[in-house]
Amino acid sequence: MSLKSPQERLAFRRLRARRKIYGTADKPRLSVYRAQKHMYAQLVDDAAGRTLAAVSSLSPDLKKELKTGATVDAAQKVGAALAEKAKSLSITRVVFDRGGRAYHGRIKAVADGARSAGLNF
Repeated sequence: MSLKSPQERLAFRRLRARRKIYGTADKPRLSVYRAQKHMYAQLVDDAAGRTLAAVSSLSPDLKKELKTGATVDAAQKVGAALAEKAKSLSITRVVFDRGGRAYHGRIKAVADGARSAGLNF
């Protein structure tokens, strides 16, 4: 199989990981999306097919304190904010879905922020 474009390679890596990662109501999937200018994270219950909580660097409370959404600091705050929302829903355990990206930089910062705020994965 010859995948030529970077988008095709990313889609293949994302699907390969999603075959193994599955979120439930007790242990939802923490899905991270990294765009050029912003970070997005959400808790997904794959069994019911719904999003339980979502936070991004564009969220009103985070946007006020961030200069840009494309930094490691912004990603860490997104992870911490999502963990706070998860705690309010009494969720403490999640499955981390890095979205086909390397566990490095902003992706790792979201995970570290969520762990520091109390999520276990």
